[in-house]
Amino acid sequence: MPKLKTHSGAKKRVNLTKSGKVKRARAYKSHILTKKDTKRTRRLRTTAYADVTNVAAVKKMIPYK
Repeated sequence: MPKLKTHSGAKKRVNLTKSGKVKRARAYKSHILTKKDTKRTRRLRTTAYADVTNVAAVKKMIPYK
């Protein structure tokens, strides 16, 4: 069977934990930060886990990670 190609965008944005969960960064942290309050931007720094409904699709995109 041939080797699978890794999705370039997915490999930059997503990591897998040892238990198999998909770890991701939160959205809305790239620009226009002046109108967002400090509490909100601080909360956006923390990592999150992908929803269970998306895990299978993401794991197909990053088969060797």
